[in-house]
Amino acid sequence: MLKMRSMLWIGVLLLLSGCADNYQLLQTKKNETQQSQRVTDRSIEYRILPQDRLEVILYKNPEQNAVASLQELGQKMNRNGILVNASGYITLPLINKVKVAGLTQTQAADRIARQYRKYLNTPSVYLEVLNKRIFVLGEVKKPGVVKLDKEKMTLFEAIAFAGDLTDSAVRNNIIIISHSAHNGMQMRRVDLTNFDKMHYAELMLRPNDIVYVQPNNWKEFKVASGDVTSIFETVSKVASPFVTIKYLKD
Repeated sequence: MLKMRSMLWIGVLLLLSGCADNYQLLQTKKNETQQSQRVTDRSIEYRILPQDRLEVILYKNPEQNAVASLQELGQKMNRNGILVNASGYITLPLINKVKVAGLTQTQAADRIARQYRKYLNTPSVYLEVLNKRIFVLGEVKKPGVVKLDKEKMTLFEAIAFAGDLTDSAVRNNIIIISHSAHNGMQMRRVDLTNFDKMHYAELMLRPNDIVYVQPNNWKEFKVASGDVTSIFETVSKVASPFVTIKYLKD
């Protein structure tokens, strides 16, 4: 009896030990995911590029919320914003040229505010890139440009804005083409049919990313069978990403 009771206790201890190990493993996985998400959030923050258009609002006194518009300071702004020139500079009243290319929106706003401190007591600057967008092409119901009104967007959000995938879409091989000043052009593939192997970083899109959804074999067969209109549509959709890539590289 005593021997049986000892074996039961040993079994309970082993079970608890196994549960503890599993809990520790789950906690480790959770921490790794959260750390990966934080790194991705930092790396995905948009950096201003030449040819971007910026909205810049200068506050004379943040406490009084008094706005010093650029028109008041001598520059006539149009509603399309201020263009970042090929050298990465914008021109502002009083402070003249300021280099903003390569900076995040927050960093650029801080740099401009520091320049205006020579003329104003407590200036504060709000800055936003107006032309952030993502290109969604191929087998979606509304292919085209998706405007970004926030810092980041997931692949699922981009597909939703494009009207969802068509019935002919290949769901296990979504192509995403990205470009950055440090890493150049990069391509990755996402399988939307396998949630277990999805990673947070894979699903996050950066401004100017290209999402291309391929057609399945049945649609390709219909094209090969003489659907001339579909041929031209397919060629156009396939060529568009490469045209855009060339534009981004230039």
